[in-house]
Formats: sequence, structure tokens, C-alpha cells
Amino acid sequence: MTVAERVPSPAFFLTSAVFHYLGPAFAVLLFARIDVLGVAWLRIASAAVVFALWRRPWRVWRAATRRQRRLLLALGSVLGVMNTVFYLALDRLPLGTVGAIEFVGPVLLAALGVRSRRNGAALVLTVAGVALLADVHLVGEPLGLVLAFGNCVLFLLYVVLGHRLAADGGAEGIDRLGAAMLIAMLVVAPVGVADAADALTAPALLAAAFGVGVCSSVIPYVCDQLAMARIPRATFALMLALLPATAAVIGVLVLAQVPGWPEATGVLLVVAGVAVHEERGRSA
Repeated sequence: MTVAERVPSPAFFLTSAVFHYLGPAFAVLLFARIDVLGVAWLRIASAAVVFALWRRPWRVWRAATRRQRRLLLALGSVLGVMNTVFYLALDRLPLGTVGAIEFVGPVLLAALGVRSRRNGAALVLTVAGVALLADVHLVGEPLGLVLAFGNCVLFLLYVVLGHRLAADGGAEGIDRLGAAMLIAMLVVAPVGVADAADALTAPALLAAAFGVGVCSSVIPYVCDQLAMARIPRATFALMLALLPATAAVIGVLVLAQVPGWPEATGVLLVVAGVAVHEERGRSA
């Protein structure tokens, strides 16, 4: 039994939950020094470098079948576009709001896993919470909402493709994730490299951006892969949907984004929707 197999699956999820939004919170602080698209590309590029040195993922590409290469290209493209759209949304909306909207897709995916009255109620609560959040920002930041919902769709694709990537489990999934991250770096390069140019000649900014990449795209994604290899897709989607609370807390602690009552109520409705969800195999 490997070390990873000895660690309980919830521990991987808890680690991912913290870093999933801690890294983006640090990225928001960098927006004052580096343009948003530049930060997005530096996040992906730094993660790609770490995976390249650690796992040498090009070996996975050489050994992959045609179907596996299509999957890697799809996941890499989704990762690249998702991270970019996510940062563009964060430049316009609070972290807690973007985080809550992000998980409408996973909640829907989890609800489709087990169709019941409880899951119907969970979906209603979640949609009501997101509708309340959207109403708060609809007038002031309509483009931010469009980007947040776009990120939601892309995140749902990440969950689906990530589970397919993790099908073989363990190191295989992480190696393929590294290959997908290299693809993501190339996908975002045309829109991000120019905006990242200033950071490439400033060691302090480059180090900060590298830290954002490790916190945002290495630690949480590796933990996701290790958890996905051992948790059913519907259950994992349910666990991910608890993250809006994490996003709101980190937004307060790191960015001083204190939500008003409507926003706080919206986040709580999303969390409540998840709490009443009936996951697959709960009785076991």
C-alpha cells in the first residue's frame, strides 16, 4: 500500500478545498501589478513547469492511444480556458460569489447521480442561492456574471474529464494531469504571454506568480486526482459543492471581501442545498 492509499480520501479533499481558493485569492492581489490574463497564464505555466520537472508528462503523451490523446487535449483546453475565465470573473466579482456560481454544475451532476425528492430540493435551494447572488450583481457587473457562469460550465467539464483521467488511478492520473497542464499552457499563451512580460523580468513578481501556480494548479489538482480515483463522480461533485463556504471565508480573510446579507444568504442556500443532498451509496 502506497502512502497516498493510506491517507483518507477526505484529507485530500480538505487540502484541495483550502488551496482551491487560497491560490486565486493571492492571484487577485497580483492584479494590481500584472494584468489579469498575464496572471492566468503565469499560474498555468508555473504549474506546467512543476509537473514537467516532477513527472515528465511527455512520456504519457508518447505512450497514449489516440483516444487518450483526445482526452488530454480536451482536458488541457478546458483547464486553460477555465482558469482564464475564472480570473476574469474574479477581477469583477467577489471570490465568494464566483465560488458559489462555480458549483451549480457539480451540484446538478451530483443530483443526476441519484434522482430523489431530496435531490430535487437540494437543486432548488442551490439555484435559489445562485439566483440571489446573481441578482445582487446583475446591474453592476453583468459581464462578471456571464464570466462566472461560463466558468461554472467549464468547471463541470473539468469534473467529468478529470474523473475519466483518474480512471486508472494514482500516479497515472497525475502524470496525465501534468500533460494536460502543458497543453493548457500552450492554449492560453497567445492571450497571456504579452501581459505576463513585465513579471518575467521582475524576480519578486515571478516568484509570487509561481507561488500562485503551485497553490492554485498543483496542490489542489493533484489532491483532486487522488480523491477522484477513490470517490464516485456523483459523490465527489457533492463534496466539491461545499466549497462556496470555503471561497467566502478565504475572501474575507485574505481579500477583506465581507459579503452583505443577500450575498451571505445566497452562499448559505447553496451550502444548504448540498447538505440535504442524498448521495449515491450514503447508507454504506
